[in-house]
Amino acid sequence: MDIEVLGTLAVREQGVSITPTAPKPRQVLALLALHADQVVPVSALIEELWAGTPPRSARTTLQTYVLQLRALIAAALDQAAARSAEDSADGHPVQGAAATGRRTAKDVLVTLPGGYLLNSGGGTSDVREFDRLAGMGYRAMDADDFPGAARLLREALSLWSGPAFADVQGGVQLDMETRRLEETRLCALDQRIEADMRLGRHRELLAELTVLVSRYRTHENLHGQFMLALHRSGRRGEALDVYQRLRATLVRELGIEPSAALRRLQRSILMAAPENQLDSAAKAASERLVRVG
Repeated sequence: MDIEVLGTLAVREQGVSITPTAPKPRQVLALLALHADQVVPVSALIEELWAGTPPRSARTTLQTYVLQLRALIAAALDQAAARSAEDSADGHPVQGAAATGRRTAKDVLVTLPGGYLLNSGGGTSDVREFDRLAGMGYRAMDADDFPGAARLLREALSLWSGPAFADVQGGVQLDMETRRLEETRLCALDQRIEADMRLGRHRELLAELTVLVSRYRTHENLHGQFMLALHRSGRRGEALDVYQRLRATLVRELGIEPSAALRRLQRSILMAAPENQLDSAAKAASERLVRVG
């Protein structure tokens, strides 16, 4: 099974889509796919579908959605089996579950005590791959391997084609998971930019950071990186303007001042501090807990 949720939802069993078009079964599949190979409690699925006000028939209706998903899975398995039979007849070797015919719809979408489990059969998941690559990137950063960190984190971020579950009408559970995934993406993005900064790519980052600070208007790390990139590109006045705009936004929208680390960075730029002092101020800003707007 191949699972993609970092953008539009796409779940394929042996190359055949099992993604439903109806909104409710789509929600169920999305939550199961995100937690593939783990039991998703019935209570979580009901909360996702009906947001704390389930109908009396909630469990029966959920079972109906599961049956609809199994019908799609069964159709996909039939297509895969037919394709395998054709390949075998043509003299091509057939391997895996399609060759044995042992995997059924109930093997893929499993009913267990208290919940359901989507069995990926050892397939791919873009979330798992993102977590793997991002983790390797963070370890490379810790080891001061900035070229490796930049490459790994860029590869991880390339798995995103848009907001998570972009075409799914999410409920309570999916909305929470979408926010969590966005936080992980922002963390990886922040560290990838930091790695690029350490490699002296400040001029190449200016266009990207211009867009990012406009999108995340209270994200202090991104603003700090933008300030430093501008300053290193000989645009000190613009770097200071970025700080003033951020401060105005934080005061107006959140009622808070910029962090002490960001204020130190602003003062360093204002005083045209030597580069090593700016690096220390920037590092302090990047290590601070990020506020995201």
